[in-house]
Amino acid sequence: MPNRRGHDHIGNFNFMVEIEGVSTAAFKNVEGLDSETEIVEYQDGDDIILRKRPGRTKYSNITLKRGYINTTELWDWRKKVIEGKIERKSGSIILLADDASEIMRYNFFEAWPSKWKGFTLDGKGTDVNVEEIELAVERIERG
Repeated sequence: MPNRRGHDHIGNFNFMVEIEGVSTAAFKNVEGLDSETEIVEYQDGDDIILRKRPGRTKYSNITLKRGYINTTELWDWRKKVIEGKIERKSGSIILLADDASEIMRYNFFEAWPSKWKGFTLDGKGTDVNVEEIELAVERIERG
């Protein structure tokens, strides 16, 4: 990491996505790397303080967007779900340094595509086609 000092901020533009068994996973946007723990509220007897304790933790779905390329890997994975054949996969979102070395990663587990969104076509447009896939995940860990 020659151009980066330890206290420099890490840009949101240099990343890589790995998905188990998917060879073409170059994405332009990743959203949904978050978790939330339920708050369980309770009181004991005459206690005038409302107590709070942690409940179950849930993880948001991860949305991946990429410029359309002529491959069916992601669509085929989604089609299996539509047909009732859930194929769960693990993967990682990896933050990279300027020299493409790994800074850190978030690993996700038990993922399956819950939504696929095709592109918008415009006869006067100049943008590239973007496809979107939303992955339902059961757990995210920082690696």
